[in-house]
Amino acid sequence: MSVQSPDVGVISLALDRWGKNWKSRHQILTRLAKHFEVMWLNPALGWRDAVRARRFLSQETTPAGLPSSFVVRDSSPLTPVVYRPRVIGDALLAARLRSARAALKRRGCRRIVLYVWHVDFARALDRVPHDWSVYHIYDEYSHSEIEQPLDSVEDRLIRAVDQVITVSPTMFERKGRLNPNRMLLTNGVDYDAFAQPVAEPDDLRKIPRPRIGYAGVVKRQLDWDLILALVTRRPDWSFVFAGAHAPHPDIAETIDRLTKMPNVTFLGMKAFDELARYPQHFDVCVMPYRENDYTKYIYPLKLHEYLASGRPVVSIPLPALQGLECYVAMARGPEEWERAIQASLVGGSDARRAERQAEARRHDWSIIAEEIATSIRHGLGDHRAAP
Repeated sequence: MSVQSPDVGVISLALDRWGKNWKSRHQILTRLAKHFEVMWLNPALGWRDAVRARRFLSQETTPAGLPSSFVVRDSSPLTPVVYRPRVIGDALLAARLRSARAALKRRGCRRIVLYVWHVDFARALDRVPHDWSVYHIYDEYSHSEIEQPLDSVEDRLIRAVDQVITVSPTMFERKGRLNPNRMLLTNGVDYDAFAQPVAEPDDLRKIPRPRIGYAGVVKRQLDWDLILALVTRRPDWSFVFAGAHAPHPDIAETIDRLTKMPNVTFLGMKAFDELARYPQHFDVCVMPYRENDYTKYIYPLKLHEYLASGRPVVSIPLPALQGLECYVAMARGPEEWERAIQASLVGGSDARRAERQAEARRHDWSIIAEEIATSIRHGLGDHRAAP
């Protein structure tokens, strides 16, 4: 595959190491590799791990199935993360970034884009020369259920970068307004992965219908009191959770209680390609989040994944869902949720399924990546149409 703008190199800075558990940044960056040379810079080793490392040089690999224009880079153990003294930590960060930049330059990149995914990388902006910078805000990083004042470091980062991208309207209003060059781009979906009919997974086949399903991380941001009430009220429904458990002591007791109930099944961790097989075999897909100052800023990744499956969706009334009432049933409290799920179970049709899938297709990650690539080209002064 030929890269459309091979003279542009993107250095991506995210908190997570490259792996099979794909998130929005994995989806976007792998598709940006159609447009530019893209480097996923893994977080550096801590100094203790660096001492034990059996190599001294940086390493670059292209994951199987991805184009050669996408590389994952492990920095040299000689430039580990050091927090104190700050001046040494900053010097090592600069060394890692300059080495990554030099590697892209060797690949023929004349212009460098610094793509920041988290406020923790704010210091990177001043540590390496670059031609364009993007701060992509995919979450409320404080994770506080009670709104906090905007962190001063994030405030400076938003104002300093060349472009800000937010995923929800509420986040756009709160943070995007601080930078004149801002974009609102919702989270998307690998449409084909979730819409293509697939065989029923083996561990789902034995679970009786109707199946009320949740696909994603089992975490404290879900309304476990609501879930427990629904499970208790409707023993004739099967409640299925497909996804890894995030360790949170404050929900452990409730999850343990649910695990022992006959109409609840936790299927455990699924890789992204596995997880995509589940929603289309649920009868209703649910987003039972807690309603608070954290969730008012989110745009759930699973929204368009659920819609791509064609199945009915029930959710709390998140601000991000305004205008989507024709695709998602909204409910608060056990009584409303029970009625909404019941209506979804009996109100299905091929026409409604097609409408949900058509809405999801509009948010395919390839379309979102195309918009980002176009904005980067314009930022770099390249106003010609992509080849």
